Amino acid sequence: MPASPAPLIGLVAGGLLVLAGGCRHATRAGDVPLHWPTQPPAPLQGATPTVLVSLADRLPAGEPGAPLVLDAVRGGSLRLVDAAGLQRQAPQLRIRWERRPLARPLDLERLVLGPFPSYESALAQADRWRQQGVSPVVARPGDWEVWAPASAPAAGLPARLERRQHRERWQPVLEAPGGAIDLTGPVRIEATAGLGWRGGRHPGRLLLQPDAYGTWTLIERLPFETYLAGVVPHEIGAGSPPAALRAQAVLARTWALANQGRFAVDGYHLCSDTQCQVYSEPGLADGPVGQALKASTGQVLVWKGRPVQGVYSASNGGVIAGFDEAWAGAAPPYLQPALDADPGRSRLTRLPLKDDAAVTRLLSDPRGLWGQDHPRFRWQRRLTAEQLQSLPGADGIGRPLRLVVADRGPSGRARTLRIEGSEGTLTLRLDQIRRQLPMLPSTLFTVQADGPSAWLVTGGGFGHGAGLSQAGAIDLARRGWSTERILGHYFPGTRLQPLKSLPPEGSL
Repeated sequence: MPASPAPLIGLVAGGLLVLAGGCRHATRAGDVPLHWPTQPPAPLQGATPTVLVSLADRLPAGEPGAPLVLDAVRGGSLRLVDAAGLQRQAPQLRIRWERRPLARPLDLERLVLGPFPSYESALAQADRWRQQGVSPVVARPGDWEVWAPASAPAAGLPARLERRQHRERWQPVLEAPGGAIDLTGPVRIEATAGLGWRGGRHPGRLLLQPDAYGTWTLIERLPFETYLAGVVPHEIGAGSPPAALRAQAVLARTWALANQGRFAVDGYHLCSDTQCQVYSEPGLADGPVGQALKASTGQVLVWKGRPVQGVYSASNGGVIAGFDEAWAGAAPPYLQPALDADPGRSRLTRLPLKDDAAVTRLLSDPRGLWGQDHPRFRWQRRLTAEQLQSLPGADGIGRPLRLVVADRGPSGRARTLRIEGSEGTLTLRLDQIRRQLPMLPSTLFTVQADGPSAWLVTGGGFGHGAGLSQAGAIDLARRGWSTERILGHYFPGTRLQPLKSLPPEGSL
């Protein structure tokens, strides 16, 4: 689900810290590399940039013996060229993985913060480190982490030192009729008629390249607008009104631009799942979606000349969350809490909603609130003591006795959820809540005991609730609002600007 940008994300390669924007700062002499060597992708700038999107990461995934199977669309073929000049062409390519010894051991050393439940939380900690003169790396070897050289100061930060020596690497091996062939990365693959991938058809300009963790990533290389065609219909739905589709297209473009450094450490820009924007078959963007993309081509939402943190969620439940109610870090001026309602209801219900009674009144009285057609505009879930006891970190709390919202943000969302047990307490904060309790659609909820070992959670909305509500945008578009008015409502004080007019430094 879309979130905030990465202003400076770097990686260490050959003793230099390489920032996503191309700047270099030398680390202290003798520093050991943080990770396996990679190169950052070219920045997204100009009128027609090329975006690198991962289709499958940290390969081999699952069983190491399971090959990566790539199929051309019927009637087409796949052409493979590796970095050593090897060339092969076939309708299907099968690539398996083998462990091979390194010519000499690779020593890695880093200070590590984390794990974090989201990129946004990791970035907030990276910013704290940056204030100490450190240029940290945000990485995602499993959960999100922040890395810095072992020589970096860590005053006030709970950093741990990790040292690893690698003697082997994963080797991609092409299964060919004449026998297996070792591949040298990066490997380029072109699909003449398109790539068949997870039930969809993709343009098929691919890279298979190493990442920062000693594994590999399958990457699709796309024109920026083609990437957006694979995002918009999967994020908001092709049947949405034109003004809402255009608003989604602008935000998808803005979010991608602002977040292009998210996976710089691994050599690409963005992923294709909910850790970024959901990206799938671009060919579905026809009809109204295609028209919305064409009508908004190159348009970006900016604040003081820079792309905004163009966050959005499925439904905010009738009240917009402030950025700092969803993630750690300071909220920008255009991402503040507000009621998502008509003027009459806005006069009736005032923020902040700081207690259970205020949130209960909002949830029980939807009059004048926008976006009510969403199926999770209001919801209930039942949590049991057994479910809470199985959470990571809950093994020391004993039997759960109470579930308490200990702190709420101005929009009424739970910022701190406390599980009090017979032997201890587990506290979840901000994005930890939904990460640990994914059965809860949002953090806008109240809690009531439902017997001695269960709790009834009554809530509203689906997602973090900050920025644009897709359900609200659809509602407003049906009421005749323009794209510009919808975006101005959810991101007050911002304006539209052509992508090609942004300066290079404004693209990060």
